Amino acid sequence: MRLAAFNVENLFDRAKVFNDDAPDGAHQGVLDAHAELNKLFEKPAYSAADKARMIELITFLGMLKSDEGSADDAPNGGFTRIRKIRGQLIRRPRDPSEPREIVADGRADWVGWCELKTEAVDEQAMLHTAQVIADLAPHVLGVVEAESRPVLKRFHELLSMKLGVEARFRHIMLVDGNDDRGIDVGLATAEGYPIGAVTSHVDLRLPDGKTPLFSRDCPDYVVTTPAGARLHVLPNHFKSKFGGNDQSSRNRRKAQARATAEIYEALRAAGEENVAIIGDLNDTPGSEELQRLVQETDLKDVSTHPAFTEFQYRATTGGRGIGTFDTGRDDLKIDYILLSPAVFARVQSGGIFRKGAWTGSDRWDMYPTLTRKVHAASDHHAIWVDLDL
Repeated sequence: MRLAAFNVENLFDRAKVFNDDAPDGAHQGVLDAHAELNKLFEKPAYSAADKARMIELITFLGMLKSDEGSADDAPNGGFTRIRKIRGQLIRRPRDPSEPREIVADGRADWVGWCELKTEAVDEQAMLHTAQVIADLAPHVLGVVEAESRPVLKRFHELLSMKLGVEARFRHIMLVDGNDDRGIDVGLATAEGYPIGAVTSHVDLRLPDGKTPLFSRDCPDYVVTTPAGARLHVLPNHFKSKFGGNDQSSRNRRKAQARATAEIYEALRAAGEENVAIIGDLNDTPGSEELQRLVQETDLKDVSTHPAFTEFQYRATTGGRGIGTFDTGRDDLKIDYILLSPAVFARVQSGGIFRKGAWTGSDRWDMYPTLTRKVHAASDHHAIWVDLDL
């Protein structure tokens, strides 16, 4: 059986800030401002300095005149909006000569946030995502950053219709997670690999008792193989570094790694030998944040297996080419297939599939139709392993 994980970066709708041909890092200022603004919004009380900084960030993001924001109001406008549920955050007098001001005095005065605007994914990018999945032909696929289960099912239909290939997946499951942007984790399995029990951990909380521990979820899907083996598959997507990798972000990933390790150890203590933790963990194997999961359990990283050799990588940087993001450098390995010892012993082959990812320097072969960065399936590269299970 082939097990794979792929961060598809949304199937039909993607944040505008990631959905153009701009050079890498061109919109980092937007991401940083978006993250800082939301962090300020969450403060229990807003000081005068906080309010002044909010106005600066709102102006930078082109939202001073309207919650909707506009590129006409600032060079970095049009990528974000203020989503307000109730209460009032900002006063905007009709007279443009009068200053705009923050009128909320703290988090309790209003409910809302700053969100990244989305737009339809380029059709060619969508087709490249479908082509990656079709060519990879996994029996069990962990999908990261999918909008919803209906969207996954619709995308599966598109895969069959547009590419003229037989429907690949018989079972598709996704549990709504904690991210309001619709970037959840799901599982799709082929005929003969039914999904049985599903356990969600979406309601686990950080020590404050309020903040969700997992940015999305850490679901546990029990898949049965045609040979009758039971495999626990836990797709995951840890806290991202986008918008800043401050101590709060690092602590969140560290807590997520610890909780995932504890879930894994509980499964093993209950006698479950076949476990796979897969997905985008947003940090490198040697990081302190992932240490509890990657280094302090008996889980094995599939990329360390002698049979993990199919990298499709020819850069001359001296690395192995096991990175799964952007340029594929070793220090950009953030997507994983972590296997319990019993499953690791069943590895037959494995690698990284890159044809749908953009490279401007001939690091790997791309699809002939991939002629612009905006047409890439994803910034992430699919990781896979063949198992005798």
